[in-house]
Amino acid sequence: MTLLRMTGIGKTFPGVRALDQVDLEVAEGEVHCLLGQNGAGKSTLIKVLAGAHQPDEGEITWRGEKATLPSPVAALRLGVATMYQELDLVPDISVAENVFLGHEPTRFGFTRRRAAHDLAATLMARLGHPEIGPDREVGRLSAAGQQLVSMARALAHDARLIVMDEPTAALAADEVDNLFRIVGELTADGVAVLYISHRLEEIRRIGSRVTVLKDGRTVAANLPADTPTSELVDLMSGRKVETVFPHREASTVDTAREVLTVTGLTRKGEFHDVGFHVRAGEILGIAGLVGAGRSEILETVFGARKPDTGHVAVDGKPVRPGSVVAAVKAGIGLAPEERKAQGLLLDLPVAHNVTLSSLSAYSRAGFVDRARELKDSRATLERLDLRPADPRRLVAEFSGGNQQKAVVARWLVRGCKVLLLDEPTRGVDVGARAELYRVIHELAAAGVAVVLVSSEVAEVLGLADRVLVLRDGEVIADRPAAELTESAVLDLVMAGSAVTEAAVNEEAP
Repeated sequence: MTLLRMTGIGKTFPGVRALDQVDLEVAEGEVHCLLGQNGAGKSTLIKVLAGAHQPDEGEITWRGEKATLPSPVAALRLGVATMYQELDLVPDISVAENVFLGHEPTRFGFTRRRAAHDLAATLMARLGHPEIGPDREVGRLSAAGQQLVSMARALAHDARLIVMDEPTAALAADEVDNLFRIVGELTADGVAVLYISHRLEEIRRIGSRVTVLKDGRTVAANLPADTPTSELVDLMSGRKVETVFPHREASTVDTAREVLTVTGLTRKGEFHDVGFHVRAGEILGIAGLVGAGRSEILETVFGARKPDTGHVAVDGKPVRPGSVVAAVKAGIGLAPEERKAQGLLLDLPVAHNVTLSSLSAYSRAGFVDRARELKDSRATLERLDLRPADPRRLVAEFSGGNQQKAVVARWLVRGCKVLLLDEPTRGVDVGARAELYRVIHELAAAGVAVVLVSSEVAEVLGLADRVLVLRDGEVIADRPAAELTESAVLDLVMAGSAVTEAAVNEEAP
């Protein structure tokens, strides 16, 4: 039975036609997958469905009856719960308070805190994580833990349709399996899931049907989930993407020069005695499970965390530990995993964000040369294929993938010597990934030392010259990427030193 039907949905923002006659149909008990490049209209469509945006035209029906969604509260009451890619949790309150925020259990007008506590514990146990207690402060949880709290909140509303926007982006392989188990249980009970992901293998694994958006329009509807990848990519991009990892040109710089040197870096409880170097024009990939210390190492190199012991040097010169200012002056740039919380000023124009680390170059006598700032920002955004490449628009108005490009643009303008990329393609579609890969290759060819952290082993192996493998905060392997396969890396991160050199070499191509 059809649960939701959206017909001819249109939405226009100043200067942008975000949705143009979009159609979507979701049946009870199915996983309906919504695909499209960044900027295709997916985020706007689900915000219309969540009551956060009002459509300019079109009709929504729920179980055959016309429905209006004037607010997120109205959507929740109807039975629609949305898990956004950028989690909308309150970090300073507990798990239970977040789960029941806005619909707390009450009796005689008083909040039943014990009931909320017990129900939150039950939901976390159902999600396979009873160790995340209801009294834990959400801001102290990992990204994966916060994603689980968001799932619990959706389940707490007893929704009939759950919208999941990139739900696996911050999850390790075992967490993804657990999520898919929950999705299977929900759909078996008749709950529908609208699933958004750029990982096409996930679509084939759990999807029922697929709808594809491009440039704010529906270009294909109700396709089978096993539609060939090449066909889906062609529909999303409007062109053929011949290869995921574009050809890499040889570097023209002195690749023997050691740009970044990390020695004996340690933070108690996070990582221990980490050391590595990156040469000019080299891409170092870091692989490991969520919680292995990958992001923490990058943040420490960038000065956002102060190490207990160890040293960081750029071009042989020590960088003052625990100082972002010192790291940036030394030529280190970071594109963080949590771009909204750590990398962007959402209420400012893209141009201001792009030049944020280079203001001295655009200032004279205390005044910023806005014309030059706009010119340079626009050129960089066009290079990254950010859509639309309008440096005057607020960052908050862009999709997640385009926001990631804005972070990378900042360091392109800065001209950094070392670029640290933490999950750079999280929430980024196939076509946009190819553009980011091309830029990473260009930076390396120009002599930038690149350090890449990714949960996708294929991405690490496809981009990196060398791979650093982490397990429980320690480096257990440092090998050329050409000597490793996906299965070999997974064996290393799961089994650690139990994997022998012979086993790895045997699997290498």
